[in-house]
Order: sequence, then C-alpha cells, then structure tokens
Amino acid sequence: MKHLFKLLFFIISLATIAQDGVLNNAYNRTSFSLNGEWNIIIDPYENGYYNYRYEAFDLTDPPSKNAYFTNTSPADKTDLIEYDFNNSETLMVPGDWNTQKDKLLYYEGSIWYKKSFDYSKEEVSNRVFVYFGAANYQADVYLNGSKLGRHIGGFTPFNFEVTDLLMEKGNFLIVKIDNKRTPEAVPTLNTDWWNYGGLTRDVKLIETKETYIDDYMIQLNPKNPEEIIGYIQLNGPGKANKEVTLSISEAKILKKLSTDITGRVQIHISKAKLKKWSPENPKLYDVSLYAGEDQIKDKIGFRTIKTEGTTILLNNKPIFLRGICIHEESPINQGRAKTMKDSEKLLEWVKEMNGNFARLAHYPHNEYMVRAADSMGILLWEENPVYWTIKWENPGTYENAQNQLTEVIQRDKNRASVIIWSMANETPVSEPRLKFLKKLKEHTRSLDPTRLISAALEQNAVDGNSNMLTIDDPFAEEVDILSFNQYIGWYVGLPDKARTINWKIDQNKPVFISEFGAGAKFGYHADKETRWSEEYQEYLYEETLNMLDKIEKLQGFSPWILKDFRSPRRSLAKIQDGYNRKGLIDEKGNKKKAFYLLKKYYDNKAKAAKGN
Repeated sequence: MKHLFKLLFFIISLATIAQDGVLNNAYNRTSFSLNGEWNIIIDPYENGYYNYRYEAFDLTDPPSKNAYFTNTSPADKTDLIEYDFNNSETLMVPGDWNTQKDKLLYYEGSIWYKKSFDYSKEEVSNRVFVYFGAANYQADVYLNGSKLGRHIGGFTPFNFEVTDLLMEKGNFLIVKIDNKRTPEAVPTLNTDWWNYGGLTRDVKLIETKETYIDDYMIQLNPKNPEEIIGYIQLNGPGKANKEVTLSISEAKILKKLSTDITGRVQIHISKAKLKKWSPENPKLYDVSLYAGEDQIKDKIGFRTIKTEGTTILLNNKPIFLRGICIHEESPINQGRAKTMKDSEKLLEWVKEMNGNFARLAHYPHNEYMVRAADSMGILLWEENPVYWTIKWENPGTYENAQNQLTEVIQRDKNRASVIIWSMANETPVSEPRLKFLKKLKEHTRSLDPTRLISAALEQNAVDGNSNMLTIDDPFAEEVDILSFNQYIGWYVGLPDKARTINWKIDQNKPVFISEFGAGAKFGYHADKETRWSEEYQEYLYEETLNMLDKIEKLQGFSPWILKDFRSPRRSLAKIQDGYNRKGLIDEKGNKKKAFYLLKKYYDNKAKAAKGN
C-alpha cells in the first residue's frame, strides 16, 4: 500500500507537509519489468466491476466470481463464468489503446488489463512495490485478487506495496483503466488533445531493502550557488537514528549524517565547488546515497534559477528562453510517446532549431523526457493539467489537482532541466479560481522553493482598445514569470494585425509568451494570406516575432507547437483530419517553412547572447 510520509524542506525556515508519495528515483532502482503483452477485456458497461444492481464487486466479501479482478476459471463444466482473460485479445504495455486497435480509436470507457508472472525476491527481508509510470485516467489495481488501491490522474506515477501478496509462481496483476472524461476531473470534459487511454507508461516491480531510502531532494540554494540543501527520508523499521551517507565523488563531497526519529535528515553542505549545469554544458554528477544495506544512485545537475526584476537568471546570468511547446506524442510511431527514443527525437528537433527550452503541455510528460532534457541541456516547463475551466469550488477537484502536482514534483524535483512549475493553462478569471490557484502555488512552494512558478494566462484589451493589450489577471501577482498565450493573426485578425498591437505590461516581472501560432498543412502552398498554407504560418511567425521584440520585458517564448498532434476538436477534412495543425513539423516528421524561420530567429538570439 502507499506509505504516508512527511515532506520537510527548507531554505531559510522549516516547513512540514504530510503527503502520500511515490518511490523517488524509480528510474534507477532494482526492478523487474512487467512491460509487454497484456490480456485485455473491453468493458464499456463495467460488468466486471458492478453487478446488475450497480453495486461494486470489490465492496463484497468474498467478491463474486464474475468480478474480473478475481481472474476466475470455471470449476467444472457446469460453472457459468462469462469472461476469460487467458483467451482474450491483447495490448502492448506501455502504450495507449487508441492507436493499437482501430476499433478503440475514439473509445472512452473501461478496459481491464491482466498480466501473469512469476517472481522471487532476492532476499527474504526485501520489500516489493508495483510501480506504474502512468495510467489514464482512473486505475483500480488488484494483485492475486486483492485490491491494492485506486489512483486518479492520467500523467503521474504511483505505486503500491505488494510484499506480502506476491507468490513465487502464478501471480496475476489486474488493472481496470477508465478514461472517461467527467466534469469534476482534472482535466475536465473539454480539452484540445487526444484522450489516450490505457497503461501508457512503464509498469514494473521495484525491490527495496526492509529499511530503504524512500525520498530525497538534493539541490542548490538559489540564493547561494555554493550551498547544497535538501533532505533524505528513510522508510522502514530501522529508519530512526540511522547513519546515511551522501557521496559526490567527482566533487570530493562525502557527507555522513544521522536521521531523526522520523527517519529524516536535512542536507546542508556549504562551499560546494560544482560545475554548473546549463544548456551549453549539461553537466551531471554521479550522486550516491547509502543507508545501511540500501544504496541508490542518481545523476543530478546543479544550477540555480531565479528572477531579478524583469530578468531570468540561470546560474546568476541572464538567459533568453528560446522555446517551443510539445505534446506527448511519438515522433516515431503513432500515439503516446513512451520511450527514451521518442523523447530524444523530440528534443533533437528543439536543439536543431537552436532552442534551449521546451514547455511540456498540458500535463506531466514521461520521465524519459525530463531525463533526456537533463542529458541534452534543454530547460523545461512542467504543467499541472488544470486546463481551461474546472470545478473550482469542488474540494475533490482541488485535492485531485494538488495530488497530481505533488506527484510530478516528487518525481522530478532533482532534475536540473526543470525550472518552472506551471499551475494552469488559459483559465477564466474568477474569485474561486484565484483561491484555487493560489492554494496550488503555496503548496508547490512548500514542496520545492528552488524553482519558479508560472501559469499560462490570457491577455485583455485596455479600456476596450483592441490594439492595446495588457495582463490584468490577479494571479499575475502570484507568479514569478508573467506568462500568457496570444493568437493575434490566427484567432484575432490576419498576421499584419500584429503591426497595430501595443502592450501595456505593468508588472515588474520577466515576460514570457507561452503560446502563439497558426495552423498549416505540410505541403500546402499558396500566397501568405491563404489560411492553412505553409506561407500563412510563416507570415504569422514573421509578424509575431517583430511584434514581440517590442516588449521590453520579454525574456522568451514557446510557440505552439513543435509537432502536429491528434485532437478530436480538429475535424476540417483534407486539412486537419483529426490533427491540430499548428505544429512546425507534421505528424510524419516533415518540417514546415516556419520551422526554418524560427530557427533563424533563434540562431540570431544565440549569437547575440554570446556577444554579450
């Protein structure tokens, strides 16, 4: 089962937060993969979960043999069982179900997954967890007929302890995945991306010692670049008053510490001489942690990120964010991106255009993406899927949003590439929404005070003047970076309208344009005022870049978007065909004319930065 443990972190003063969590650094722990072929049963009426009175089978003891999670076979020739995983069709995990079978392309509902396996622990005292990289959207998890729990949220990791339930032979793991959209969910009913269902990321068993390193945060103090701060948290019966060791051998750091009664120890190392991580030099150190018999290794880059007035400072030096937005779709195959090769290809395109930044929209992406960005030197914006409008006054909706945000911070808080936590995208202004987002911001600060906070806001006209735009959202006062989306020349007028626009930005903060763009069908050529042509998209980029250059506080932008992606909202035949066409690259990897225009702009920005 999930373990309750306290998250405690400080820069100047201590702050204590109680929080359920996932295993930190599951990426590098001893593991046994459960990826591959899984048997599935498509269950739109949820017959395997409810009886005909709509009563849940897992609330009865013993559950009915018709409950799919019991994996029952007929006892004899007279026994009536109306399902059979062993003879059912299969899907590959990780992977979305939509692109694996034509009949599931638009399917929204429940599908049951079953994986049979044998497993022997290395040692009797070891503990074992089943770990899911993500499951979209609601996952009910059972091992050998026992319910482990439920996870809600389609883009963040979760795990359950299964030590006492495992058998050496004949285990069966069953997961019911339900991707139906609901009004109270995060995101809610209405989005502009594909609702990929299924076990979309890796599934594995993770083995730990009886007392193990459960969580840790090792970062530079943004106010002192020679000071390492953070914590180490142990879990298990021997966690109190236990010696732990932090080693960064290349930097000649060896620190022995002792946990308190809760199994936690604070890290405070002054005068740390470290080469700073940056896009130009993405230096990663081998970091080792030891606690008794348990040890864990990670590769961590050390850098500081902060703002000073209207400037973004990376390692105390100004940086212009040459960015692009990315959806989590594979550049190699159809569907959800799910491999390191997917992530590396997407980021290679970012580097090809001389970018140094990517906005991961509109939800947490695969851990492969942040690991690849660490190695390749790409700065990242990670976003909570609080998108457009949700149930601001529903306590359950807030808890859901907070939990998803917590889980991505837990996973990625040691990744140097991640510099911005985004609270939301294009949410309408209201008092309940402001309260909701402020609470998320405060929660984020308590978990990680070393990174910047933002949100993709919207611009408004000043006193009804459509040519004078401002950011009057009250949440703009809460963020570190003033980010907003604008689509002048696409949803508002034609590209030359950008020449008439002026900006009145009163906030003394860095300005970042989180979205702009236009749709274009690769290979469709016409004059520059013909929508959907590559020439129109190129023209809009030219006019928009000229317009944005006039904003004195501008510190970067991330145009929408790197690659065309699937969206049921986009139904224009022979142009969209179910794809949002604002990508600079189409779904087959073909680059549009605007790609090269943006690359030229970023080349000049990079040269100018070197000249300074």
